[in-house]
Amino acid sequence: MKSRRKFIQALTLVGAASLVPIHLTHSKPMATQKIIHQVYFWLHKESDVAEFLRDAVPMLGRCKDVTQFYQGVPAPTEKREVVDHSFHVSCSLFFDSLEGQAAYQKDPLHLEFIAKYSSFWKTVKVYDIML
Repeated sequence: MKSRRKFIQALTLVGAASLVPIHLTHSKPMATQKIIHQVYFWLHKESDVAEFLRDAVPMLGRCKDVTQFYQGVPAPTEKREVVDHSFHVSCSLFFDSLEGQAAYQKDPLHLEFIAKYSSFWKTVKVYDIML
């Protein structure tokens, strides 16, 4: 009898708890959505990597709306089918909003980078991530 009573109490508690709204932090819309703009460059000549890292890519990090900036080359991680080590240079740019990322596209420094250095790359791929 006692175990039946405890079972019914537990069942009632679970039922009542299911009616209480649960607010998870990721379920609430953010006031502004943060953006990561990841850019991968495949250069015409591998010998241009040092110059491209030193002179070209840092220009992007100096654009007005960029809040964080990182640049690098492929890590010497284990070769696996799912890992792409074929690019020469990559950079990650962080923005506080979609509007910031859109403004970056028209930033004079970004446009100067494209005009001055687009001849260095044969392919560029961009992946935009919303946090």
